[in-house]
Amino acid sequence: MTQKSKTSKTKIKPATAAAEAPRTPLTVVPDLPIEQQSNAALLRRRTQAVPRGVASATPIFASYAENAELWDVEGNRFIDFVGGIAVLNTGHRHPRVVAAAKAQEDLYTHTSFQVVQYEPYVALAERLNALAPGDHPKKTLLVTTGAEAVENAVKIARAATGRPGVIAFTGSYHGRTLLTLGLTGKISPYKKDVGPFPSDIYRAPFPNARDGISVQDALTALNNLMLTDAQPERIAAIIIEPVLGEGGYTPVPFEMMQALRALCDKHGIMLIADEIQAGFGRTGKWFAIEHSGVVPDLITVAKSMAGGYPIAGVIGRADVMDAMIPGGLGGTYGGNPVACAAALAAIDVIEEEGLLARSTEIGDHFKVRFAEIGARAAPFRLWDIRGLGGMVAVEFVTDFSTAAPDADLTKRVVAHALQRGLILLSCGLHGNALRIMVPLTASDAVIDEGLAIFEAALTAAVAEQQQA
Repeated sequence: MTQKSKTSKTKIKPATAAAEAPRTPLTVVPDLPIEQQSNAALLRRRTQAVPRGVASATPIFASYAENAELWDVEGNRFIDFVGGIAVLNTGHRHPRVVAAAKAQEDLYTHTSFQVVQYEPYVALAERLNALAPGDHPKKTLLVTTGAEAVENAVKIARAATGRPGVIAFTGSYHGRTLLTLGLTGKISPYKKDVGPFPSDIYRAPFPNARDGISVQDALTALNNLMLTDAQPERIAAIIIEPVLGEGGYTPVPFEMMQALRALCDKHGIMLIADEIQAGFGRTGKWFAIEHSGVVPDLITVAKSMAGGYPIAGVIGRADVMDAMIPGGLGGTYGGNPVACAAALAAIDVIEEEGLLARSTEIGDHFKVRFAEIGARAAPFRLWDIRGLGGMVAVEFVTDFSTAAPDADLTKRVVAHALQRGLILLSCGLHGNALRIMVPLTASDAVIDEGLAIFEAALTAAVAEQQQA
């Protein structure tokens, strides 16, 4: 590809109008000024300017996006099944979210809530307190990133209990700061070569049929951990993702979650539900833990809370949230007013457009179609199709008899899908699962178009692997 003039523009190719689009389909796309119209040229610039540790799943650069579709700087259209890693449950640039953010920008963009307070922070906290499970009084801290939310949840739990220890699970992902890396249960690429990590963090096995670990096995191991290393009276919190995110989109069995609640109650331990990836409708409920009927003490939230704007938070029992002294919580950008306005609008959209029910419909559709496609395109290679609501994953294996993880096939499927105009992302300890994070506002037509591309990519990937 040749590098073009910095003063030239790229014309984005318009999308085909979907008959069942949840909002007015995109029909006219403006010319946008682009300094470089070549993905390759931008990639060369990126290589010189950005550290290699910041990995990108695709070699394309975005120029425009709308709902579940994205165009790169060369005008190529893609269907987006990733949604900015589960950030866009309300889709790219939802009109109501964008309008709310722009309206706030006309008033003020930053004061720091620790200096001059503002109503959007309070309004969002009130909204989140009302949405979170449990009929007890709640309070909410707003921060900027998911890792920051997890860090603060641990701080709050330690302050509330006077204890230092935290128990996390294998396969978990809680962030890239040193504390959250200590909680994260996967070495490569997150933890490789950057230890040591904070002390008083303990690891328990996640109940996973894939690895032959039953709920009883996991609970036995957890109880043994408390007999050998993690003294219960020194444990402040148990943190768990109700559905593993990076770990493979595996839901926690409900009986496991209920047993954790009982264990925490017995020993005075805080139960933290990390809902950063699973929250705000991804599983068909506001929070994935609601499926189990369990009420946690603290919930960490981020990602789809604000429809693409950076904000995160900790929702918890009021008495627990008040454990920190004044000044112990906060951050310069925490609860940015523009992001608060966007979040309030995104929550309205989820409610008013029925996206919780839509998530369940999407998840059911993907599971059925994945089973059909797997039977046709790759018999005995799709070992598992799982998830809650629209938080769905499909796992590839070399064959059914051994069920050996096949990360190679997964990479090939992702690559072939991108060539055909579909953005996918893998996950799992073995890198052999594909996770679905398509916007819940996506039309049936766009979803089915993406699934057709997936089938073509899978067929091509299997044939290519067999020839290799």
